[in-house]
Amino acid sequence: MALETEQHVTLLRYGDTPFGRSKVVRESGALLRNFVSRFGLLIAFAVLWQIAPSLGWTNPSVLPPLGAILIALWNGVTTGTFAGDIAISLQRAGIAFAAAVGVGIPLGLFMGQMRIVERSLDPILQLFRQTSALALYPVFILLLGLGETSKVFVIFWATLFPILLATIGGVKQVDPKLVEMARVYGAKPQTVFRRVVLPAALPQIFVGLRLSATTSLLLLIAAEMIGANSGIGFQVMNAQYNFQIPLMWAAILLLAVLGLSANFILEALQARLCRWSKVKE
Repeated sequence: MALETEQHVTLLRYGDTPFGRSKVVRESGALLRNFVSRFGLLIAFAVLWQIAPSLGWTNPSVLPPLGAILIALWNGVTTGTFAGDIAISLQRAGIAFAAAVGVGIPLGLFMGQMRIVERSLDPILQLFRQTSALALYPVFILLLGLGETSKVFVIFWATLFPILLATIGGVKQVDPKLVEMARVYGAKPQTVFRRVVLPAALPQIFVGLRLSATTSLLLLIAAEMIGANSGIGFQVMNAQYNFQIPLMWAAILLLAVLGLSANFILEALQARLCRWSKVKE
């Protein structure tokens, strides 16, 4: 009881002083400035989107107000088919992305350490990378049919190369002095790889993962617009055909939210696994 009374007196003595109040004001102002500098432009863009049709700046039949789009999004998720379409789209993109990670990272780690293999395979990898996955999609349909396999494979093809090339680049950028120092202290090759090469390459690998996550969603839309009867990409085309423009924009906005969520998850995972890089910086 006495301790609580003393803490209360201390708070009254120092927390309710002009100095304490000014400190609170400064901290609140700093938080507000940080929020405005980060999200101010986005909020202004949303407000402009909302009022532009009513001011006659845009055609509401082509670009509806943001409020109408958000209502269509809410109705599509709660009472419509968006929930099922999200699950189907995430399944397609998730399988392709997981396969690209499972192939690209191990192959990139191997090629990054075996310079002879990397030099011999690099020309054909560059050729495949420069070949558009959308241009190859008809070929995949001919080979694999118009079902799920061709859709997953075209996404896998597009997402593989950012991961693979980023992993190769990350391994090649490892400081040779660190590797040599580990060997001087008697570290075995497996230990050098696990303790030196892989941690040093992780930031670059995550760059490839984030690029591939974005690419997977972009290719997902194209794949679902051709020969699909479900998925968010299908909903975009179906709403456009039926001239349900708010629903079409709602599906597009939903894709943007999914992309931001994937990027946020990968950023959080990178921050957790690569804490040492921030300390170094």
